[in-house]
Amino acid sequence: MLNLAKTEQGIISFIFKRLKAYGQLSKIRLSLMVVFSSVMAYLFEGVAYYWLDIVVLFVGGLMVTCSAISINQIIEKDTDKLMPRTSNRPLPSGEISIIEAAIFAGVNAVVGILFLTFYFNPIAGLLSALSLMTYGFIYTPFKRISPIAVFIGAIPGALPLLIGSAAAQGYVTTAGYILFIIQLLWQMPHFWAIAWVLDDDYRKGGFTLLPSGKGKSRDAAIQIVIYNIALLFVSALPFIFHYAGVISFIIALICGFIYLQTAIQLTIDLSVKSAKKLMFASFLYIPIVQIALVLDKI
Repeated sequence: MLNLAKTEQGIISFIFKRLKAYGQLSKIRLSLMVVFSSVMAYLFEGVAYYWLDIVVLFVGGLMVTCSAISINQIIEKDTDKLMPRTSNRPLPSGEISIIEAAIFAGVNAVVGILFLTFYFNPIAGLLSALSLMTYGFIYTPFKRISPIAVFIGAIPGALPLLIGSAAAQGYVTTAGYILFIIQLLWQMPHFWAIAWVLDDDYRKGGFTLLPSGKGKSRDAAIQIVIYNIALLFVSALPFIFHYAGVISFIIALICGFIYLQTAIQLTIDLSVKSAKKLMFASFLYIPIVQIALVLDKI
């Protein structure tokens, strides 16, 4: 009995260890955040829905996102070894083999895209495939070529909003495009704040992600401020086009000004501390604004 209990405990421990490894391979917290935006866009469209619709959108979107991020890690397995922050990831550490990761990415991609295509419509499926291809096979290699990779990466990062819109309506609406632009602009300061904090680590891997390739410079900080200002104006569009009310408009402005204030502070002192505050503000901005828009619309 004692040996049987030890065997069961060992099996459970092995399963949890593998699940943790695959969670790291797919950056599960980031994946969940991406899919959250897609569900918010679906709900923002205000159509009659069933819980099964949301579950399928969530699961299908999560599978495609996990696949895209896994492809990113497969391609970057060698550079991940060079950076202390990523050297312990499942692929560079050998915890998961390349073949395992490729199978995981392939199955998730095919099943996720099929879910979205046949349960909802071909547009949702096509957009999810476009998101995967852009992130995995364009953004990923471009990270070693030019800082423009951040803008390229922001496109698949915002496409889930269009997927949610298409899933709800059968086509991408004006409201969907507005949400897409908001998320696109939000991502630039968000990515650059992360790149600022991790700049030394990224350079060890051969990545130069801050704008203009000048590193932690005032020019880079000013570009961050410009995107924050643009985000402030675009965040007013749901109210201007009568997709949402004044409450969500005020919340978006408050969050936008806080986000902008942290960006302005970064231009003043160019410090990692200010970049971390900007990064924290970015993490708060998008869920708060999206939830406010959905609740206001409802």
